[in-house]
Amino acid sequence: MLDLRRLHMLREFATRGSIARTAEALGYTPSAVSQQLAALEREAGAPLLDRTARSAGLTDAGRRLATHAEHILAMVEEAESDLSAHAAEPSGRVVVTAFPSAAVAFAPALARSLRAHPRLSLLLRQTDPDEGLRLVRSGDVEVAIVDDWTGRLADDLEPSVLSCFHLVRDALVLVLPRGHQSANPDIPVDLRTLRDESWLAAPAGEPSRQAVDRLLGAVGVTPPVPSEFEGLGTVVNLVARGLGIAIMPRLAVGGSERRIVVRDLPAGLDLARDVYAVARTASLRRPSVAVIVAALRGAARGLGAPAPVRDPG
Repeated sequence: MLDLRRLHMLREFATRGSIARTAEALGYTPSAVSQQLAALEREAGAPLLDRTARSAGLTDAGRRLATHAEHILAMVEEAESDLSAHAAEPSGRVVVTAFPSAAVAFAPALARSLRAHPRLSLLLRQTDPDEGLRLVRSGDVEVAIVDDWTGRLADDLEPSVLSCFHLVRDALVLVLPRGHQSANPDIPVDLRTLRDESWLAAPAGEPSRQAVDRLLGAVGVTPPVPSEFEGLGTVVNLVARGLGIAIMPRLAVGGSERRIVVRDLPAGLDLARDVYAVARTASLRRPSVAVIVAALRGAARGLGAPAPVRDPG
């Protein structure tokens, strides 16, 4: 009989790639993890870890069992969810992760859901989307709010393991200080006229920055090396102070509309990211998880207001 706790440990090892990182994530010593995985090998009757390499890796049998483990643990969670689905009132603790601008945008809806269900408690953490997906897959969190610039996320997830719910399509917009010439809604946006402006941006390599660089490259605009700031909220504050201009996802503007001017980009430059809520499929029958997902989907329907300044016509 395969031990469920050891299967969970094997899945963590497959995700994290080393005994040390698995031990850190699960709160064990590396020696304890190694011993438990060795015990799982005896239960399985096959070597699961290749210990001949410089660092341990999974054998073919280990990879196959790790795949089975993910489905087995999902079935166990589904059974638990089935039992809790008949609870009269959502209760317990739900952990949600979100990238920073999504955390700000969706926190009010999550707080309102707690007021409607007093036996429900919530922990909202901020983390990058890749880490959020890893945490929800491993069972460390119930829901992750993630963004996708590729358009492939929904197709890449295995529905029997993870379910994703589209929340918003978040377009890139031009963000300007009030009083800037291009802030006038009667003047069509022409990025080529902004070539020599003081540009502000996220650090090179971040997904939003890569999207902006592609967009500017498409219209032949190569501005001077922009000033780079970690955190798009910081960039918005700098624009509001008249220290530069920026292109960023609409969601990142947050509640700063009164301090800045937001312009839609010209037709054909409507580059956008998709924002999803992702949860383990087996957990969706839990009333607590269902309430959180419903709150996020409801909030997404209202995120279009207030509307940005639009080009005439």
